[in-house]
Parts: sequence; C-alpha cells; structure tokens
Amino acid sequence: MYKSIGRNKNIRFYLIGGGISRLGDVLSGMAFLFLAYDLTGSAVHTTGMAIAETLPYLFFGLVGGVIADWLPRKRLLIVLDCLRIPLVFSVVVFYHFDVMSYMYLLVVSFLIQSIGCFFNPAHRAVLPQITKLEERTLVNSLNDTVSRGVTVLSPVISVWLLSYGVIYFFLLDALTYLISVICISNVHFTEQKQQVERSIKHVFLAIAEFFAWLKEQGTLKYLFLLTFVVVFFNTWVWEVGLLLALTDMTSKSKEVYSILQGAFGVTVIVTNLCVPFFIKKMNVKIYLVGAGIWGSGILYYGILYDIKHFFIGAVLVGIGLPISSLVRVYLIQSLVPEDKLGRAFSSNAVLLYLSNTISLAIFGLLAVTISIQKIMIGSGLLIIVVSLIGLLIFLIKSSKSSRSFSVNPPK
Repeated sequence: MYKSIGRNKNIRFYLIGGGISRLGDVLSGMAFLFLAYDLTGSAVHTTGMAIAETLPYLFFGLVGGVIADWLPRKRLLIVLDCLRIPLVFSVVVFYHFDVMSYMYLLVVSFLIQSIGCFFNPAHRAVLPQITKLEERTLVNSLNDTVSRGVTVLSPVISVWLLSYGVIYFFLLDALTYLISVICISNVHFTEQKQQVERSIKHVFLAIAEFFAWLKEQGTLKYLFLLTFVVVFFNTWVWEVGLLLALTDMTSKSKEVYSILQGAFGVTVIVTNLCVPFFIKKMNVKIYLVGAGIWGSGILYYGILYDIKHFFIGAVLVGIGLPISSLVRVYLIQSLVPEDKLGRAFSSNAVLLYLSNTISLAIFGLLAVTISIQKIMIGSGLLIIVVSLIGLLIFLIKSSKSSRSFSVNPPK
C-alpha cells in the first residue's frame, strides 16, 4: 500500500517538502525563543517572543486562506519560502556583526510566522489536487506521520545544534526552506484559473462568502464545533496541567515530560501508519470514536494521577487524537470545493488557535482554585460525554435516513 504511494513522484516530493518545511518551522520557533533569552535574560521578553509567534495566526489566518484560494498555489508556496530564506539568514548576519537587537528579532519572528499563515493553507490545499479520493486517507496519514516525526526528531537536532551555538538553528532553518522550494518545484498539477476581483475589501468579502457557504454545510459546521470543544478541553490539561502535576511529583519534571511527549509522538506515528489498513472511508462517526478514546486517555490519567498512569493515558490520547485529526482533514478535503479549500484550512487553523488560547486562559485561572486532578477528570469526562451525545445524534440521523430511503426507494 505504502510502496505504491511512494512511487508517485508528486506525493513523494510533496511529503518531503512539507516535512522539511515543518522542521524549519519547529527549529525556528525554538531558536527565536532561545536567542531572545540570550539577548535579554528576561522571562517577560521571552514570553513576548512566544506571543509574536502565535498572534499572526489570529490576525492573518483567515486572510491567508483567501490568498491561497485566489493565487496559483505552487507559485505562491515557492515565493513564500523564498521570502523566508533571506529573513532567517538576516538574523545570522546581524548576529555575526554583533548588531542584533531584541526588537529586530521580534519583527523577524512575527514576519516568519505571518508568512506561515499564507503557506500552510496553500500547502494543505495542494494535496487534494495531487491525489485521488481513495488515496487521501493514506496520504493524509503519511503527511501527519512526517509532521509528527519531525516534532519528535527536532529535540534531538536542537540538542546537537546547541552544542555549536543557537545561531546554527537559523542556518539550518534557511537550508530547510531552500530544500522545500526544490521539492515544491517538482510537484506538478493543474490549477484552475480564477477570475476574481482582488482588493482588501474583496478579501473580507471572500471570508464572509466562505462563512455564508459554511453556514449551509451541516457536516462541516458540526465538525468545526466538535473540534473547538474537544481541543478546548484538551489544551490546558495536556500542555500545562501535566507539566505542573509532574513538578509536584518529581524533581525531574522536565525530563519526564519530554519522555512523555516522546512516547505520545511515537504512538501518534504508529496510529497514523495503521489507520489506513483498518479505515477506508472516514466520517463523523469515526471522528467521534477517536474523540472518545482521546477523552478516555485524559480521564484515565486524571483519575489514577500517577506518573506511570500518565504514560498509559498519553498512549490512549496518542491513539484517539490522530484518528480525529485525520477524519477532520479528510472531510475538509472531500466536502469543500477546490476554490474554497484554502479558506477551509485557514479557518480550521484559526479555530484551533482560538480554542487553544481560550483554554489556556480559562483553565489557567481555574487552576488557582481547583486542583489539577479535578480539572483533568472534568475535561476528560466532558470530552467523552460530548462524543457519546454526538454519536447518539449521528446514529439517530442515520437511522432516519435509512428508514426514509426504504419507504421511498429511488426510481
């Protein structure tokens, strides 16, 4: 199965280019934080750099989707990567001549992430144009596996680069974008030419048009709502709650947390590789099953609340999360017209960032008065309840549809 996909030149270069570009994103994200702290020695300034890496997606995420729908995607991707190369390399030059300032680093970081707002939806929207419908589950699985593999590999690369100096992160980052340009140049597909008016006003009209269209799409609307809710209950307990819990349990909390994330990453990779063998056609029901497994992992480590059980719970989350994620991507690719794919993926990304931000803010405040364990139990339980209610609604609707079909068969 995987061999036939590997022989497809377009898919091969798409996956390699996407993986390399993702590696550049992860390394640059760490590098900007490391260098900001080296320059200022301030936790506040380092936090400011982290904010500069996330704000662009809330500002430009939806606009990036419109541009990805308007412009030829291959050319757009190449131009965007070509813009990132001199931006990243300028940091190396400024550092070498000892004229680097925190403000310049902040601006470059903001610009790099802003470019990502346009690159990511365009790159996602290319995949349906180079695959057949029956190949998408497999290729989405491989794409997510490559991205997750890069995330698991990046800490190893970062430790190696740190032995030479933070500035080498930026040199490698520039090289990854150059390789991405070469890979994208070797991906060939036919693009539809669109005749649309292009202005700032029409950008917002295009966004409004997409949401008006989305309002009539029951399955997608339901999927986006489910995603927002599930991610909201997951983000804080996974990214912050586990680390804080480990801090109370062991003096080596960072090391244990890193190993935990590694175990989670490996589980996600294995799940991604196995899913295409068992699931051929994806739907909302499978999404809800995945979300239920995801929630059960959080509930498990919340109830038992012990380091070894954190690992078992992380494995359950590592099974459920990628199943839901693959279904979401597959349904967007299958149900959204080609001329709206960029806006669909950018809307999905903005939704995830918004859910993450609200989760961190609300649960961060709740953790002042409510124990971490109770928040974990409540979050896991609510994800399971939402999944079960969703499954019940799905089964009722399916039952009504089948009864209607049997009473009024097609002529």
